[in-house]
Amino acid sequence: MTKRPTALIADDEPLLRDALAGMLREAWPELEIVAHARNGREAIERCEALHPDVCFLDVQMPGTTGIDAARTIGRGTHLVFVTAYEQYALQAFAHGVLDYLVKPVDPARLAETVQRLRERLRTAAPVAATEALLAELAQRLARTHQGTLRWIRASVGSTVRLIPVADVDYIRAEEKYTVVAWRDDGGRPREAVIRMPLKELTAQLDPECFAQVHRAIVVNLAAIAQVVRHDNDTAELHIKGREEVLPVARSRVNVFRQM
Repeated sequence: MTKRPTALIADDEPLLRDALAGMLREAWPELEIVAHARNGREAIERCEALHPDVCFLDVQMPGTTGIDAARTIGRGTHLVFVTAYEQYALQAFAHGVLDYLVKPVDPARLAETVQRLRERLRTAAPVAATEALLAELAQRLARTHQGTLRWIRASVGSTVRLIPVADVDYIRAEEKYTVVAWRDDGGRPREAVIRMPLKELTAQLDPECFAQVHRAIVVNLAAIAQVVRHDNDTAELHIKGREEVLPVARSRVNVFRQM
């Protein structure tokens, strides 16, 4: 009887671990997921105990990161790095020795990864990540979005959804809650509700990508289609693919001086 391939999934977000596990069941039915891990330390412990054939490692986890874990377990298992930031993948994986997935995971990309893993399991021993590769990843991690929010848990109807911060157009404070205006997988504008105050949420966003333009509004700069200035030193923002117009307070107009 042929032994089923086994895998471990390491990610500090439970919903994302479950989502990847579900996608793997569709893309690779014979794969047995033997364990989940919440951080790099758990990934090391469970890999040493269970010896999975493949380990899906989130790059950025609190405490012991996926990069740290790879230094220990990389020689005994085939590694797939999972990252919320595509810039990690631009150069570090250029030679195709190791594989990566970008969140939110694309089914077509996952299918390609599964095909390569199947072939590697048939023909080759695991390829250890070189120290140079891991050092490059660590440097990128240190200087990219350190400490910023990657996902927002929000209520969409009767369900709770993890919304990638990159998909958010703007955030608006209401009396008792905060509205997140975002785009779904098809690019359609959507809205969701969270209980976190706007001030607390803003402190966790990347200041290079998001700007507070009004006491009640924070906008994703990449979502702005047009800035219209008024004679009274205020302005308004037109958002790509949306009908609503957002006000810019007089004290915030300086954000758009160069736009």
